[in-house]
Amino acid sequence: MQWNSPAKGWNAGAVMADASLNRRQTIRVGAGVAFAQVGIVGFDGQIELEALRLYGLPEAAPAVLNGTPLLTGALFGSGRREFAAEVSWDLPSLAPGATALLDVTVNGARAGDLASASLVSSTRFIELEAAVWSNNTVRVMARNISAATFDLAAATLSVSVTKRRVP
Repeated sequence: MQWNSPAKGWNAGAVMADASLNRRQTIRVGAGVAFAQVGIVGFDGQIELEALRLYGLPEAAPAVLNGTPLLTGALFGSGRREFAAEVSWDLPSLAPGATALLDVTVNGARAGDLASASLVSSTRFIELEAAVWSNNTVRVMARNISAATFDLAAATLSVSVTKRRVP
C-alpha cells in the first residue's frame, strides 16, 4: 500500500492480466473504516465491470455499507438490527375477550420490521401482540384470553424490534 497525499488515502493494486480479472478478489476492512472506494483501471484496453458483490452479515459490515443510527433512511436499515424499549403500562380492567392498545416509541423501527412484546406480570391470561405501526412506533395490543376479568397493577412492558433480512 502507498500513501496518496493529495487524496489523503492509501492506494494499493494487484497486477493482473485483463483475461484473469474474473478471479475473486478479497478486501478486508476493519470496524474503524469510515469509507472505502474500489476502482478498476485497465491500462491495456477497456475493462467492463459486470458485477460487484459485497459479502458479509449486515451487523458485521462497516457503517459505510450498512448505515449508521444517524442515517435512518439508509438502504440496508439503520446500522443496527435490534431495537428495544421498556415502559410502564397500567392496563385498564379487562373483561373476558377485551383488548387494550398502547403505542410505544422505539426509535429506528420501520414498517415491515418484526416486533414482539412481553409484560412482567404474574398472569398468563393476557396475550400480547406487537406490530410496527409507523416509523418509530410499535403498537402493542393486550387481550384477556381468560373467562375472568383482570385488573392488573402497573407492570413493565418490554418491546423489541428486529430488522427484517433483505435477501
